Amino acid sequence: MAKKLTRRQHQFLSQFLDMYQEFDKPIHYVALAERLDIGKVTAYEMLRLLEKRGLVKSEFHLPPGDRGPGRSTVLFRPTQKTIELINQLSGGAADAEAWETAKAHIMQQLHEGKVEGYESLLNDFLVRTSERRSPLIFVTEMITATILTVASIQKAAEDKGLIDRLERIGLPGEIGLSALEGISSALSMVENVNLSISTFLLEQSGKYQEQLTSLSEEKRNQLSAFAREVTKIVRG
Repeated sequence: MAKKLTRRQHQFLSQFLDMYQEFDKPIHYVALAERLDIGKVTAYEMLRLLEKRGLVKSEFHLPPGDRGPGRSTVLFRPTQKTIELINQLSGGAADAEAWETAKAHIMQQLHEGKVEGYESLLNDFLVRTSERRSPLIFVTEMITATILTVASIQKAAEDKGLIDRLERIGLPGEIGLSALEGISSALSMVENVNLSISTFLLEQSGKYQEQLTSLSEEKRNQLSAFAREVTKIVRG
């Protein structure tokens, strides 16, 4: 599929995906045209072309409270194939280097937090919610935030065996990274969890699952190892 895209189509698709990830909702072709400084017709025709190739999906939306005929608006969202394609084309050495840098920064703060606590690291994740990050780094930060939140209720988490299970993420017969979405949702109902953090995890859980699915098996394995390492640091 990647070989069938022209350079212009690939650039358009990449910019469309950036905008979609920024706003986390379907995009109107007029808004996209304004962002890219191109004609509205050009943007619409390009989206329809990409839709024929299975890379974009159109949806009809009615304004809130409006159910009148003929008032629907066509919006566009990327398909799963698009996310995988863009990650494949742009997730090379630069993405790996950025992840190693982000990982090293998190690890340093985790070791420092063993003395001072992890509140500042969690607050950093909250502040960065609106920033555009690669799927790999976004998932990395969500994994860290979830584990730290579980650790904040350590007594209850240990009683339920959560800490032990987190240390075995990705190992044969154990839970995978997808299960963290459910843990994030469950944390929002725990009384002792910081409200801002639990709300953040709940709001981002859907995006976490979507971004996780878009990553290669190799990257998911790396993230599983990362999750186990974070858990051991926090628990140690």
